[in-house]
Amino acid sequence: MAEMTPDSGGAFGGSGKSNAAFKKQLNKIYGFYTFGFLAFIVLVGIAEQMGMGRAMIGYVFLGATVLLYAGIGVMSRTNDTAEYYVAGRRVPAVYNGMATGSDWMSAASFIGMAGTLYLTGYGGLAFIMGWTGGYCLVALFLAPYLRKFGQFTIPDFLGARYGGNLPRFIGIFAAILCSFVYVVAQIYGVGLITTRLAGIDFEIGVFVGLAGILVCSFLGGMRAVTWTQVAQYIILIIAYMIPVVWLSVKQTGVPIPQLIYGSQLEKVTAREAELIKDPKELEVRAIFKARADALGEKLKDVPAALAADKEAAEKKVADLKAANAPAPEIAAAEKALAAVPKDAEAAKKAWTAQRTGANNRANPLANMPRHGQQFAGDPNGDEKARTAFDTSRRNFLALIFCLMVGTAALPHILMRFYTTPSVKQARESVTWSLFFIFLLYFTAPALAVLVKYEVFNVLVGTPFDKLPAWIAAWTKVDPALLSVVDINKDGIFQLAEMTIGGDIIVLATPEIGGLPYVISGMVAAGGLAAALSTADGLLLTIANALSHDLYYKMIDPNASAARRVAISKALLLVVALAAAWVASQKPADILFLVGAAFSFAAASFFPALVMGIFWKKATKAGACLGMVSGLAVTGYYMIMTQPWLRGVFNVTSPVELWWGIQPISAGIFGVPVGFAVLILVSLVTPAPKKEIQELIDHVRYPDLRGDTVNTVAT
Repeated sequence: MAEMTPDSGGAFGGSGKSNAAFKKQLNKIYGFYTFGFLAFIVLVGIAEQMGMGRAMIGYVFLGATVLLYAGIGVMSRTNDTAEYYVAGRRVPAVYNGMATGSDWMSAASFIGMAGTLYLTGYGGLAFIMGWTGGYCLVALFLAPYLRKFGQFTIPDFLGARYGGNLPRFIGIFAAILCSFVYVVAQIYGVGLITTRLAGIDFEIGVFVGLAGILVCSFLGGMRAVTWTQVAQYIILIIAYMIPVVWLSVKQTGVPIPQLIYGSQLEKVTAREAELIKDPKELEVRAIFKARADALGEKLKDVPAALAADKEAAEKKVADLKAANAPAPEIAAAEKALAAVPKDAEAAKKAWTAQRTGANNRANPLANMPRHGQQFAGDPNGDEKARTAFDTSRRNFLALIFCLMVGTAALPHILMRFYTTPSVKQARESVTWSLFFIFLLYFTAPALAVLVKYEVFNVLVGTPFDKLPAWIAAWTKVDPALLSVVDINKDGIFQLAEMTIGGDIIVLATPEIGGLPYVISGMVAAGGLAAALSTADGLLLTIANALSHDLYYKMIDPNASAARRVAISKALLLVVALAAAWVASQKPADILFLVGAAFSFAAASFFPALVMGIFWKKATKAGACLGMVSGLAVTGYYMIMTQPWLRGVFNVTSPVELWWGIQPISAGIFGVPVGFAVLILVSLVTPAPKKEIQELIDHVRYPDLRGDTVNTVAT
């Protein structure tokens, strides 16, 4: 196929067409695409009924989705700079809204959010409120102004607004930092999904999914990413809705889960009260409490306890061998001996983690709060209960703040509003983005409640030998995500005998509801679409920051367009491989990585962008120091309080939370510091040049000639 240049008029070209004709062509293309996807699901479902195995269904879905996205990438390939960086600035508002929704609804939204709501109940609503509220900030303060500015990237704005390469360079660093952290979370999600879908190793799954990411962004940049993201949104929203509607019909007979999950929540609340008092649950919890106490005793004298454990394990192996015990018993004893920690330091670390886990499992409802409970503790209780309530409420509000401000500052989201034909359509596309995101976010709370109802009322009390097959299947994927053990040896499943990670709730929903495996494959394909779409945008942001902002704007301003695009593609490959390697190490859970990205974006970009648009006196020195100080405070707090980061940086001092705020909300400290430093430094440094202030007037106010479409500079 010949390359589609901006004026070639190919399927995703259209620069030579009118906006109306181009939009009409897109309507036709994606209408056929949606119908084809539904027909594909039906055909695979028929094949399953005729005997197609689960492994083959997984391979079919994985291969079909990756090939589909690759096809769009090939059809949209380009070396034109405007096409590569901003899709030719002609994406209609509704399609930009759909692409933004897909870009936005990452693995955290598709996979993690409903799981968080399942595990934390009311507390998980902070994610929904923060993420959706952030788009109000985008519409009010940023999107239309950045579109009128008309450059390619966020560091472009910082360089032009604050004058010079230093603010641009700090912007490049911040964009790479928050985007890299975010993309690692997406690639981790890709590995998780491909492992379940195709049964391959997690590490291999990471790189298989990476191929689907690269083929789009590598070949066609923003043009390929945009049209791929529209296709991915269609897949992910269909995949998300069908299992939830099915569960709703199964439990209530009503196919609108968003309207009836309140009545199911009442039933879940009643069942929670029963499980808290259930004798069998109390029995299992008592066993875990005893284990925690025993581990606590060991931790009082680690060297002596370790020596006793090792001696006992060695004696058992020797006794079994002397008695000519069966080989499996000897092998099990040798395995137990090998599992004894190597030294006192390793023993202390392992036993501390085990004690924490046992203490958690000794709590009611497998350490989950009551689903409808607003905050921990009790505002009318004793001092400890009141403190817990205040801390819980403070963290809820802090998380909402960080997610809202972070949403309004994420470079890969803000870049999307450079792609619309006009300022008016940039504003409209924010509205469409909110609508397309609303469809999933309004459904996630219902999904969490319906799954919890299923677990509490169907799984609990089931004999272990009659548990559904999905439990064994997910245990094989990763025991850390799902583990079920008969603790009290009664042969009956109790809630306290299961540990479940939030990241599998959505992916396992079809099997929990008893749907055919083809629907599980479709949901996994939807999760893959969500992770790939966001990863595409993030990798493009990083590569563009390096090639356009660093190389072209700062190192070689005379570089040709073809050279700039070629360098962007090469850097894209390097960054993608680096992110995949980090993700394969399973550094932290998806939700923390995503939360960290939001805090970094909020603390670094939001003050500089907002003040740059709305305050003429914001200066270069103020912006630079504001971004650096906001990032520094946020990073410092995370390093000192987040367990995984403490291990990476070898922090051994006791954890000290400021006002009880969790590390995921570190941006709550960085954002006000960034604003304060920017304002104070700007007040004591010379005002920006006249042309800079005129630029701000141009960006903020309509041109007297009525021209609000033209860009400042391209």
